Amino acid sequence: MLSRLTTRLVLSHLLVIAISMTLLSFVLLSLVQGYFEQALQQSLLTQARLTAQALISSETTITQTITSPAQNVLQQQTNQVTAQVQNVSPNSTSLSDATIRLGTEFDTRVRVVDPRGIVQADSANTDRGKNISSDPMIAAALRGQEQTRTQNDWIFVAVPFRRGETIIGAVYLGQPMNDVAAVLTDMRVRLLVSAAVSLVLSALVGLVLARAIARPVRELTRAANQLAQGKFDYPLDARSTDELGELARAFRSMSHDLQHTLQARTDLVSNVSHELRTPLTAIKGLVETLRDGAVDDLNARDKFLASIEGETDRLIRLVNDLLILSRADSHALALRRESFDLTELAQSCADELAPRQVNIDVNGKPTQVYADPDRIRQVLVNLLDNAIRYSPAGETVRVDLASRPTEVTVSIQDRGPGIPLADQARVFERFYRADKSRARIPSISSGGGAGLGLSIAQTIVQAHGGHIELTSHEGQGTTVRFTLPAA
Repeated sequence: MLSRLTTRLVLSHLLVIAISMTLLSFVLLSLVQGYFEQALQQSLLTQARLTAQALISSETTITQTITSPAQNVLQQQTNQVTAQVQNVSPNSTSLSDATIRLGTEFDTRVRVVDPRGIVQADSANTDRGKNISSDPMIAAALRGQEQTRTQNDWIFVAVPFRRGETIIGAVYLGQPMNDVAAVLTDMRVRLLVSAAVSLVLSALVGLVLARAIARPVRELTRAANQLAQGKFDYPLDARSTDELGELARAFRSMSHDLQHTLQARTDLVSNVSHELRTPLTAIKGLVETLRDGAVDDLNARDKFLASIEGETDRLIRLVNDLLILSRADSHALALRRESFDLTELAQSCADELAPRQVNIDVNGKPTQVYADPDRIRQVLVNLLDNAIRYSPAGETVRVDLASRPTEVTVSIQDRGPGIPLADQARVFERFYRADKSRARIPSISSGGGAGLGLSIAQTIVQAHGGHIELTSHEGQGTTVRFTLPAA
């Protein structure tokens, strides 16, 4: 059973062909009908002229030069008409016999009228003696004008005949267009048969093409239904190079992206739940301890309250970081851009982290950038905190700034253990930790060791129109570079 799309494609294909063939047939039949009517008019005019000339002078021999395809059949008529009326006078009693013979020979009605418009001879023997001068064609012919008219599938011509300059009568011929009608009927039948055959062949070709188009659409429909059920591995053929192939490839790419997004959402929920559970569990335990009597011990109370405050700060940082990521995903991350000295900001962040057991060396001339200083401070603190946490005590973390006409590059290099090559491609993923055993090292940066620091840094840098990258060699340390637009 044909699908609705296939049916519409086939019917639209046939409709275009049917309309085209109808218009073509109409034009062709009109041209053929006009050609044959014109040819018949010329033939009838020739017969009338020959008859008129033969009536005037039986000794005159009429010859013509054939000048058009419509006159090819008329040369033979010349001698035939002349022979029929030769030696016949307009006043002769044999005039009626001649007109009857002419009418029979050429399937034509012949009437000869005198200058008064009275019929002197009629091949049909019905109008003889009748005055038809009121007929506009006869009146015009008696004034010396040749006339033609098509009426009720008949063609009529009227021509004057003269003796010298005097009009002595007119020849009035009429002929049915039976031959033309027969030709047109035959053409209509042939065109109808041709149209039927063409429509059948077109329907077959259209059906093949429609099915070829509908097949990948049905495959996409099945793939979409599978996708709705959470199945992302439907084998969709995307080898075609046409628009349907592009659509299939786009759908497959969308499916992969959706699978990745759903997996990321699942991981996010799991990781957020885990990150929230740890400090909440710690806070609950500390509160229960205080409730059980530790509140009376001033030293224990202050220690427990400080721990509760630390865990609360960690929760606040985590929530703020998640809010930043959420706003960035919805393109709603607000940036308060201004020009400021990035070198000065980097030194300020280094001084803030100076109490740690690792030295921070900031190198670079005063460098102006156009960015949000609070967000960039967050990036620098995140990256410096990571570098410090994974650097051995006494080592130095280098911060190098390089200025170009359109951008400024910041490099932060540590001498830590480095990151395995297999993990480097994923370090910017949310909640991803390359070294699970060191994930809980205390941190003051975004995420508080939750695996959001690099992701937050990447989000902020990209929001400024810059880019960030990481290179690392195991045992040799890690370098993170990011760029910002110059002021």
